[in-house]
Amino acid sequence: MKRTSKKPPRLPVGRQERGAKTWIDSQRIEKAVAEILAAVGEDPQREGLKYTPRRVAKMYCELLAGMHKDPKEHLGSVFAENYDEIVLLRDIPFYSICEHHLMPFMGSAHVAYLPAGRVLGVSKLARIVDDFARRLQTQERLTYQIADFIMDSLKPQGAAVVIEASHSCMTIRGIKKPGSVMVTSALRGIFRRDPRSRSELLSLIHNGVR
Repeated sequence: MKRTSKKPPRLPVGRQERGAKTWIDSQRIEKAVAEILAAVGEDPQREGLKYTPRRVAKMYCELLAGMHKDPKEHLGSVFAENYDEIVLLRDIPFYSICEHHLMPFMGSAHVAYLPAGRVLGVSKLARIVDDFARRLQTQERLTYQIADFIMDSLKPQGAAVVIEASHSCMTIRGIKKPGSVMVTSALRGIFRRDPRSRSELLSLIHNGVR
């Protein structure tokens, strides 16, 4: 019996992703991927590859959904609260696309702030990380974008972001060093000025509450 492949649905230009238009030209991506397949000596029309350009276009719509999203949409869950100790959300898993080789890097983000009368719903911290991560990025830029956004939006006493990630552009190509992890940090406000606050934060990130 002849097997038939299920035809993936065609993506419209400006595909909707969680209610926000990404405005990614999926048809243009399809043409480019077909050209790449031909350039490496493959037949873009053979059964296994026939719908690959469409699948890749769909993948980019998902992986880069944050490029045209405004993280400010998550600020509706800001509450007045008389709390002046560290708020930390650890081990937020994320994935992003390195803009140098268009290969993924992924890992965990630790996001903290010291409130000044306002706190943010905890899930929104993870959504903010996602919105900045789902773009063409560098890890360094991703780290300071999240920290600066929290400082500008919540006006806390301080904010801090630490990101640990593995980059496929150096684990499976180039220098080929699997298992290597890159760590970046961005400290703002009191976490930058006050060694004691910084030490307490780093202890919470690395050791947890004891």
